[in-house]
Amino acid sequence: MLISVTGRAKPAFAQGYGGQARSEGLGTRVRSSACVSLAYSGNAQARSMRDLQMQGDIERVLFDGPAIHKRIREMAAQITADYSDRELTVIAILTGSLMFMSDLLRRIPLPLKLDCLSVVSYHGKTQTSGQVIFKHVSLPDVTDRDVLILDDILDTGHTLAAVRKKLETAKPRSIRVCVLLSKRKERARDVDADYIGFEIDDEFVVGYGLDFMERYRNLPYIGVLRNGLLGQPKQ
Repeated sequence: MLISVTGRAKPAFAQGYGGQARSEGLGTRVRSSACVSLAYSGNAQARSMRDLQMQGDIERVLFDGPAIHKRIREMAAQITADYSDRELTVIAILTGSLMFMSDLLRRIPLPLKLDCLSVVSYHGKTQTSGQVIFKHVSLPDVTDRDVLILDDILDTGHTLAAVRKKLETAKPRSIRVCVLLSKRKERARDVDADYIGFEIDDEFVVGYGLDFMERYRNLPYIGVLRNGLLGQPKQ
């Protein structure tokens, strides 16, 4: 027996089990594709809502992405000129300086060595405790080297003073300090930065690597966190 399909004669079994299987297979693939699409849409919507929530937590933006990158280019040019005849050893303080370090070092066309120190001083609070904890057991080798310490912000001075004192025990040739932000305030420790991106008032800022309770680091700008969020427990 032959059945005509779109003007062509095909064996009956082509419309039987095999055709049904192909049809069911196509339907399964369509349903699977639809499920994946819905899941992706749902995840994207959830991410968008979280992004909006983070942005809603910011009272005001101090420096947007273009302003930050422009200033970093200027800082990189100055550092390049100052170390043009020397090999630089960069010590980045984790974790807040990661974005700053990445963008700055890519703009310094000099031979350099890079190492990192993991240091904790805020302990999940808005004010530093004054107690600086080094998570690294051993220090980087900086003996007789020209060292540039990179940090996200100069606040009370506790962290940078402790790091500088620790590195000085290894007898480097020189030590300079570079920070993205410096607060205009009286410091608990006598420490200055040789390179400063921006000076700011004594406000709690987040974004571009800076955090509150490990959040907001991935914001592409630097902004002031709403006062109502400070002191809230981590959720």
